[in-house]
Amino acid sequence: MADLFENDAPPPSPAAPDTAPLADRLRPATLGEVVGQEHLTGPEGAIGRMVAAGKLASIVLWGPPGTGKTTIARLLADAIGMRFVAISAVFSGVADLKKVFAEAREHRRLGRQTLLFVDEIHRFNRAQQDGFLPYVEDGTVVLVGATTENPSFELNAALLSRAQVLILNRLDAEALGKLIDRAEGLTERPLPVTRDARDALIATADGDGRFLLNQVETLFSVELDQPLDPAGLSALLHRRVPVYDKDREGHYNLISALHKAMRGSDPQASLYYLARMLVAGEEPLYVLRRIVRFASEDIGLADPQALVQCLAAKDAYDFLGSPEGELAIVQACLYCATAPKSNAAYVAQKAAWRSAKETGSLMPPKNILNAPTKLMKQVGYGKGYQYDHDAPEGFSGADYWPEEMDPQSFYKPLDRGFEKRIAERLAWWEEQRTRKDT
Repeated sequence: MADLFENDAPPPSPAAPDTAPLADRLRPATLGEVVGQEHLTGPEGAIGRMVAAGKLASIVLWGPPGTGKTTIARLLADAIGMRFVAISAVFSGVADLKKVFAEAREHRRLGRQTLLFVDEIHRFNRAQQDGFLPYVEDGTVVLVGATTENPSFELNAALLSRAQVLILNRLDAEALGKLIDRAEGLTERPLPVTRDARDALIATADGDGRFLLNQVETLFSVELDQPLDPAGLSALLHRRVPVYDKDREGHYNLISALHKAMRGSDPQASLYYLARMLVAGEEPLYVLRRIVRFASEDIGLADPQALVQCLAAKDAYDFLGSPEGELAIVQACLYCATAPKSNAAYVAQKAAWRSAKETGSLMPPKNILNAPTKLMKQVGYGKGYQYDHDAPEGFSGADYWPEEMDPQSFYKPLDRGFEKRIAERLAWWEEQRTRKDT
């Protein structure tokens, strides 16, 4: 059975029945009452301008859970006088969509346009998303989709080109505080917590207004001798599980933040993002693989021990597992964040790979080729090879490049960490080559 909701009347208001959940009783009656999204609903916001013009374009509301996506869609329909129909992509299929479109076309013929709200729109597959296109284009429906996932990854380009993506903010402490104030006003009683516990309650909501109001409702429902302090609050309520999908945008955002914090030599922020991932349930070996890569890409020979430390952390985690082995990951993360940085090896690899593709099959000079057969010796293989260990200072200064190719300079060590010593060594060798040539 499809999850369909049609409403020709105004959306719920604080006058909802006392038996309704607190979040429903506090549902805003106008767009002006929506908290935390003033950048969209205010006079200069995209939604505010649409309402002022009395004309609504198809939009995709992208934001975390509990930030007001469904509420905004309902209030938009009411503000512009449109018929409101809601479906969930989790429970609806092609047959349900066909029915919705047929009814919307009939209502349009009678002079009333339909706002079709699709919750979790990213859960429709590509073919189902394509099914919206003709009805959006001919005005049968104005589509308002809601998603917690990055639309650029989850929605068809054709659908995105016909809809404006509006980003909802995670509710900040001020917005969440307003929700608590409204709950206290509606129930005509103060929340039974201390000021510190109130702050802790807001923090544990993690930007989710619906979760916060559910917690507030629980607090109002219990009999307490005295207001709860943070410890008492923690014992009574559970903390919201962080929003984190290991194969979606949150996963890539946090690993990117970890990488850049280590690159920026900020061990504190690096440790924070590492903790965010592991606490949320990320696979520790995935994080370790990225830290190992970092040791080569962003540290390289500025500190050759970085790669050793990371591989040792991998062995330690394989041996100990979680949670004991996670300390080794922390050690590797902190080592990388505090090590001198150089991307010289990374730049050198890209330059060398590019040169190898461009030069094709050039033959190395014959003097550095082995000559295991008589014929090879006769044609000059190995002739004139200078054995560096027999040369003064252990350096012959020979030319190892193909005859058709000028010597290249791919690796350019930086003046940091151990690479400073490498740079001095390379400079000395170059000086010896120049003397030999002259």
